[in-house]
Amino acid sequence: MTDYSIFPKINATLNGCSAVLLVTGRMLIARGRMAAHRAVMLTAVGTSSLFLVSYLYYHAHVGSVHFRGTGWSRPVYFTILGTHTILAAVIVPMVLITLSRALHQRFERHRAIARWTFPLWLYVSITGVVIYLMLYQIFV
Repeated sequence: MTDYSIFPKINATLNGCSAVLLVTGRMLIARGRMAAHRAVMLTAVGTSSLFLVSYLYYHAHVGSVHFRGTGWSRPVYFTILGTHTILAAVIVPMVLITLSRALHQRFERHRAIARWTFPLWLYVSITGVVIYLMLYQIFV
């Protein structure tokens, strides 16, 4: 039997790295460092893509993992999980559109969607780490 227990940690690490890269990329573009911004954001896309592949592989083999917390933690967890799940589905096409516009040098249109993509993607990345902590570390 294969041990899949490392995957949640890998997934949380990839989500955390994505969040750091997103904030770094935002700071770089605010300072006018376009080449560095591009490199960091492409790395964020790569990191998030690795997360998605790892996440799907893990859950294809393990199935769903049930939250074990009780009391106040349940509505908090499921609220975070619900918003995270909905926005995770929404963010994938948004990232692809944002990336495509940048790669095609349509910067005005890129900025128009990036102002929405950035906070939503950051939220999804951060809440991914929070879900990991609540599911695998705090309420075990």
